Amino acid sequence: MSEATTQPAVRAVGAGYRKYAMGLLLLIYVMNFVDRQVVNILAEPIKRELGLLDWQVGAMSGLAFALFYTVLGLPIARAAERGHRPFIIAGALALWSLFTTLCGFAQTFTQLLLARIGVGVGEAGCTPPAHSLIVDYVPKEKRASALAFYAMGTPLGGLVGMALGGLIADAYGWRMAFIVCGLPGLLLAMVAGLTLIEPRIRASAEEIKARAQQMRDAKPFRDALATLRKKRTFWLVAFAAAIKAFIGYGQAPFAASFFYRNHLEEVTALGAMFGLAPGGFLGLSLGLMAGIGGAIGSFAGGAIADRYGSRDYRAYVSVPAIASVVVMPIFLFGVLSPSAVVALSSLFFGSVIGTLWYGPVYATAQTIVPPHMRATASAILLFIINLVGLGLGPLAVGALSDMFAIYFGMGEGEGVRWALIVASLTGFIAAGLFWLARKSIRDEMEG
Repeated sequence: MSEATTQPAVRAVGAGYRKYAMGLLLLIYVMNFVDRQVVNILAEPIKRELGLLDWQVGAMSGLAFALFYTVLGLPIARAAERGHRPFIIAGALALWSLFTTLCGFAQTFTQLLLARIGVGVGEAGCTPPAHSLIVDYVPKEKRASALAFYAMGTPLGGLVGMALGGLIADAYGWRMAFIVCGLPGLLLAMVAGLTLIEPRIRASAEEIKARAQQMRDAKPFRDALATLRKKRTFWLVAFAAAIKAFIGYGQAPFAASFFYRNHLEEVTALGAMFGLAPGGFLGLSLGLMAGIGGAIGSFAGGAIADRYGSRDYRAYVSVPAIASVVVMPIFLFGVLSPSAVVALSSLFFGSVIGTLWYGPVYATAQTIVPPHMRATASAILLFIINLVGLGLGPLAVGALSDMFAIYFGMGEGEGVRWALIVASLTGFIAAGLFWLARKSIRDEMEG
């Protein structure tokens, strides 16, 4: 049986439903990052109450979450190649929302660590099936834009998580912030399970028969890995994106701490102008700067890549390569500035440029493999990105902060500043890897 006849039977959805489904998937991804990132604005009060070091904050916000998130993403993606993707997404959403709520009841570092592991277990079932579903929903020429639209959930979720978490923590404490952010996901999971369409089952009798044969002939994971092993572009892009994630995820848990430790007086005065305590002001400000900037950058990156990539596939890696270099001086200028206003403003422009890679990278991963391997390719990409970025990023930045503060005698304020600076400089490596992928991307695209 030919490859064409052994692919999952897929029927196109209407334009109206496509908009609804894309909006719902974006909302789910927003919740994904609300529950993942709310811990960042709560890091400082959690650290003070539980008596933690920065490396423990990094382990709680990154490593504990990432280990299970990355490992479980692979088998879940394989299930998504055959199974009902909306049900997988809905079940995952319910699970991570429940564990986010349980974070609010943790009394020790170990309990909080275990709850964060639970969040990671649940969130592992979101993006691989969602990427695969989106590719079935939209035409090929709109993939980067559609995946970039979905990727806006990263900055938007960060915005909501930071803003809501900061305001609730100021009013009711950090525990209530977890509870309020977790509970709505349980309702949204029901909506997703009842209304998202699985295109594979909207098929004729002949297509259903072909689908059944495809399930019987489904290739094992090692075959998908063998296919990807030959794709030089995939590995260059994956590790470049992992370094970008290392920077973003590594810096995120310590952004609020940076302002608390270096600009508290100015932040307190600025917050008072708006009737806000420092935590609420920082959460709202960091959320808006990074969230709105990131959403603009994410969508713009996909649109730019689609526009120029239609003429030359190299645009899908050229855009993130150039952006990786341009963003560094903007970030450094803000972190080294004595003004909190300048530092916050630089985060906005840095977020716009620093998220341009989302759409092009995810589109490349989906287009560089045959259709029946897309969810697996997405899971392997996310495995690399999250193991390096989310797993090691916060832990490494936290450890650097402790090292500079304690062993180099810089103090907590300067320690976290230079930890953020060192992490940002790894962007040169990401830029080089993206640029190297220009040599092979045109020859390795599958369609």
